[in-house]
Amino acid sequence: MTFSFDRNIIRWIIIISSFIIISLILWNTYTFFQNFKEEERVKMNTWSVAQIDLLKNMDNLDEDVNNVTSHVLTEMTTSTPMLVVIADGSLGTSINIDDKELNDPEKLEKLIQKFSNENEPIPVIIGNKVFQTVYYGNSPLLNKLKYYPLALLLIILLFGAVVYFFYRSSKIAEQNKLWTGMAKETAHQIGTPLSSLVGWAEILKTEAVNPEYILEIEKDIDRLQTITERFSKIGSVPTLKSMNIVEVTKSSYEYLKSRSSKLINFEIVTPDREIQVNLNEELYSWTIENLVKNAIDAMRGKGDLKLELTQLENQVFINISDTGKGIPKSSFTKIFEPGYTTKKRGWGLGLSLAKRIVEDYHNGKIRVLTSEIGNGTTIQILLRQV
Repeated sequence: MTFSFDRNIIRWIIIISSFIIISLILWNTYTFFQNFKEEERVKMNTWSVAQIDLLKNMDNLDEDVNNVTSHVLTEMTTSTPMLVVIADGSLGTSINIDDKELNDPEKLEKLIQKFSNENEPIPVIIGNKVFQTVYYGNSPLLNKLKYYPLALLLIILLFGAVVYFFYRSSKIAEQNKLWTGMAKETAHQIGTPLSSLVGWAEILKTEAVNPEYILEIEKDIDRLQTITERFSKIGSVPTLKSMNIVEVTKSSYEYLKSRSSKLINFEIVTPDREIQVNLNEELYSWTIENLVKNAIDAMRGKGDLKLELTQLENQVFINISDTGKGIPKSSFTKIFEPGYTTKKRGWGLGLSLAKRIVEDYHNGKIRVLTSEIGNGTTIQILLRQV
């Protein structure tokens, strides 16, 4: 309890510290952006003042000084896009702007509007009269800096996602180890009384007991041995063999039929020939058993249950249909998630195990083919023929 509490405190400290660090980085970035923007504003103000002096004293300066002064003014705005509009509406000096935009009146108007939105225009006033207006935009560096916080947030989100999925996968791996250990322990615990049952069955054969009773007991013993093998194989890669899926399906289905309520009308439809599929018999039978039991539960022990096995080219389809309560369309994929169940007493593992057996071990597919509330559900398994 103390360990878990301490771990939660550490986790919250890390989260709060990360939030503070991110906030400081974003605030410093914003402050730097504003300072840099202000520096560009000061530079453009300096340019406009120098332009006023140049215009006032242009007649008193020789040509060389005039050229040098113009060159210095141009060098002050090496990266900032700038446009000067004379009072009569004509264009004056332009720096770092494409000629295509200057020669197109519509593009020029949009450019002036864009510059006005980014920065307040600077008027060049001579003798209480606006001689020209300076429009300037953000420099490429400033534009890049403007999107830096977004890029930083994106990186942080991606990093957070990586940490989350790493934590989640670690937790799932830990849970898988737990389930594997429980399954193997269950198989080990079943093994002891199972061996005893085999011995008692042999003793009963020597007594005056109806042989049919002994036969049914032996079937149940075989079933317990199959269940033990299933649990013992959890966590390890199963061996697949080429088997007649028609025979294996019939065997699993008939066993459940003989031990289910007589109020259920069982029906099975299969081809009258062999269909070879790479199977692990114990795990495949487990899948059929889980699907049939779920169908019986959905019908509350009364209704019609049909298994239909068909083949189309090299694909084998196993459809298990019931007349139960049905599944909402929004839950078609959720029912295969571990822990999802609508039963009051259920772990929500049957269908998730079926999905893992079919898709991970047999490279097949399992899905809800059709379902209608109050009218039943059809679950479909897809496997490939050898």
